[in-house]
Amino acid sequence: MSNLDRQASLSVCGGRGFVVAEPVRELLNPRHVQLGESTEVRRLLPNLGRRMVGAWCFVDHYGPDDIASEPGMQVPPHPHQGLQTVSWLHEGEVLHQDSLGSRATVRPRELGLMTSGSAISHSEQSPVPHPRYLHGAQLWVALPDRHRHVDAHFEHHATLPRATAPGLTATVILGSIDGATSPGTTYTPIVGADLALTAGANVQLPLEPDFEYAILSMSGEVHVDDVPVLPGSMLYLGCGRTELPLRAESNAGLMLLGGEPFAEEIVMWWNFIGRSNEEIAQARSDWMDGDRFGEVKGYNGASLPAPELPAVPLKPRGRVR
Repeated sequence: MSNLDRQASLSVCGGRGFVVAEPVRELLNPRHVQLGESTEVRRLLPNLGRRMVGAWCFVDHYGPDDIASEPGMQVPPHPHQGLQTVSWLHEGEVLHQDSLGSRATVRPRELGLMTSGSAISHSEQSPVPHPRYLHGAQLWVALPDRHRHVDAHFEHHATLPRATAPGLTATVILGSIDGATSPGTTYTPIVGADLALTAGANVQLPLEPDFEYAILSMSGEVHVDDVPVLPGSMLYLGCGRTELPLRAESNAGLMLLGGEPFAEEIVMWWNFIGRSNEEIAQARSDWMDGDRFGEVKGYNGASLPAPELPAVPLKPRGRVR
């Protein structure tokens, strides 16, 4: 999924100065962003108070939307560099096409994982015909410097491993949970999991104390470490936890995001992650006037133009507040 914000701003993210080294309960409120004609997303990362969680650097939650009489998701071809995109659905279908020639329809609780390396472009659309409801999340993972020029590739994993406990089913999206490991390719110590809880569930989820974590609420009524987390909001949990108390008042869906704190400082703008303003400016120029990002064949329509770069450049320097 693209960042369609035409007023896109440069953000400095990463660096251990951002990390809270102890358990906390920091509730993040979303920013509402229009994505195409019929989809509004709730943007949780980057957030004014929190830029990253491990290598997770971008989180949009959308739906559930009734798109029976709407086109649904319609994101034209657009570029990415320096990151991985994670497509995750609870309802609906999304057709992925990219400049490598990949074409796949991602369905609920299937992993669509695109590694951009230094350059790729893709489109995302609700297929025709499409299911009535659309509900999911789109997430980005920042690639560390030693891997950010890896060859671009796309993975579609229709079946993922699960870890279970009374009242809880955890589908492992990336990394490992309680001995269950995702087949998705990772480049940093990271975890992502879809947590389905039944009404009345009261469980302790095992965690890695060296990771920082956050919980995104997708649906239902749930208390995370005794904090009520409403759908479309995120609770940042910090580091130093070995387990996480979860209590469901109704059937509920959550996403667990975590990982080793991302030590490198990065510059993120529009759909690019780099290490300097100059690198971001070059990527924009290559998208607008070159062929570095390739062509998405099979998409009926024009590619997405890049917004203008901010007049004042941003330089990584210590902690951003």
